[in-house]
Amino acid sequence: MGEEGTGGTVHLLCLAASSGVPLFCRSSRGGAPARQQLPFSVIGSLNGVHMFGQNLEVQLSSARTENTTVVWKSFHDSITLIVLSSEVGISELRLERLLQMVFGAMVLLVGLEELTNIRNVERLKKDLRASYCLIDSFLGDSELIGDLTQCVDCVIPPEGTLLQEALSGFAEAAGTAFVSLVVSGRVVAATEGWWRLGTPEAVLLPWLVGSLPPQTARDYPVYLPHGSPTIPHRLLTLTLLPSLELCLLCGPSPPLSQLYPQLLERWWQPLLDPLRACLPLGPRALPIGFPLHTDILGLLLLHLELKRCLFTVEPLGDKEPSPEQRRRLLRNFYTLVTSTHFPPEPGSPEKTEDAFHQAQLPRACYLVLGTEEPGSGVRLVALQLGLRRLLLLLSPQSPTHGLRSLATHTLHALTPLL
Repeated sequence: MGEEGTGGTVHLLCLAASSGVPLFCRSSRGGAPARQQLPFSVIGSLNGVHMFGQNLEVQLSSARTENTTVVWKSFHDSITLIVLSSEVGISELRLERLLQMVFGAMVLLVGLEELTNIRNVERLKKDLRASYCLIDSFLGDSELIGDLTQCVDCVIPPEGTLLQEALSGFAEAAGTAFVSLVVSGRVVAATEGWWRLGTPEAVLLPWLVGSLPPQTARDYPVYLPHGSPTIPHRLLTLTLLPSLELCLLCGPSPPLSQLYPQLLERWWQPLLDPLRACLPLGPRALPIGFPLHTDILGLLLLHLELKRCLFTVEPLGDKEPSPEQRRRLLRNFYTLVTSTHFPPEPGSPEKTEDAFHQAQLPRACYLVLGTEEPGSGVRLVALQLGLRRLLLLLSPQSPTHGLRSLATHTLHALTPLL
């Protein structure tokens, strides 16, 4: 676990399942995009062993070598995705969810029909280039965590009620039920219609907006992988302040010219101060002054039914370890507790044989990295109460005997927010 945060090289392969023709290959090293490509012979071997298993009615899902983990996944018997990671100790759960997000991104920007009924491979390759920016952001060292948790990254604004009222009024004036306010890829506020979007588009749309180069306004065609995978919708984005954007999901109307600038200024010009207060929320997620224990270096709060989460590694300013290391530690801890300690998956009903078995499911666990001597080694603690799950990264000064009490107190303080 301690070495898992060292990064490593990730290769993502996409192939046409029937022919084995590579559609694209994306790579990253240490969280940054890399030009290194796998030899065609390696790509052919990885796909060949998967197809060989399928011909024998054997499903090959993952494999490990001395220094690489490989995961295969087929979608609609048309697309095969393969991911290879050299990161030490990386979990298969994390790589499986990465592949799910990658395919969701492909459907979001190309449409399911093009992926399941491939008529022209070269044209599909060209169309898929539109998804590279979004896919590369999954492979990199993102500040978001929705790709792993399958929950929407959110922030809590200081004047949420005021922003929510303005958002609802603007949505009614614009003639769409699907509107959200997004800062750096995280949802600040949204209409009820937007919150009803299914998975994975609820996670993908804010992530897409956060991954695109800055623009004053956009009119972007998107498919909804769950709600409308074959008929495109329009994603309209309007920049209110740097990194703070208004997002609308709509059909043929309204035209972008109807919203910008007249309708935009009418609803949002009077709220410049509350909007400015949202800008620091990107990395912090919580309002300035929210009471948190000084030992907390990072936190992840999930609402398992609403499928929303708060994630921050900068709650109280600069301390060691670095924000990048903290994110990796919390990501790795999440995969550990999700795959071993806290089944079932977020949002799914508990599949237990009887009430006795359900009572045996753990509600808390902790991990000490480094030595257990006072003042050394960071602490990680997870607590689940009802529909909420909280993961904390704590400083070495936090005593192990007080971890559950601190987590319980923190969860009660955060509960009104999410």
